[in-house]
Amino acid sequence: MSPAMEGTVASRIEWLRGEFDGSFAEPVRRHDEEHVELLSIRAGDRPYALRLSQTSGLHPDRPITPLPGPLAALLGLAGFAGTVVPVFDLAALLGHPLPEKPRWLVLATGTPPLGLAFHELDGHVRVPADAIVAEAAGDGRKGCLRGMVTLPGGVRPIFDVPAARAAVHTLAGHTPLTDEEAAP
Repeated sequence: MSPAMEGTVASRIEWLRGEFDGSFAEPVRRHDEEHVELLSIRAGDRPYALRLSQTSGLHPDRPITPLPGPLAALLGLAGFAGTVVPVFDLAALLGHPLPEKPRWLVLATGTPPLGLAFHELDGHVRVPADAIVAEAAGDGRKGCLRGMVTLPGGVRPIFDVPAARAAVHTLAGHTPLTDEEAAP
């Protein structure tokens, strides 16, 4: 190796070492803290967004067995890997008229199992976390909306899946479990 190349290699190694060492002085950045993954959807004819982190699956045209009963929002039951899941119409939970049967279904994370159906999937988007305008928890059906985000096509309310789970339990006449009761 020529002396000129050795100087170049040595300076490159020194620069890389400095960059590596300097990276430990920077605060830790986490992907989940900097960006939020959303599904942009339509429930009825109204635009919403769902946090992807609050869902565990997305399914089009899933067969749902209807159930009789007084809850208009309850579409019925669907099977997923040996588990029977109640499926609720997101538009009905929000008090919107039911124009037609929803095509899409998301499984909510957490327990007990819950499916939420909606009419159209507009897409998957990734936005900076600071693009979301947070909203305090509300009461009733509208309490399922927590925040707003500006996406292509306009501003969308963010549908909060854990709040929907609580609303579904209230509709069904169940009382929420305390942390001690929920623990195995």
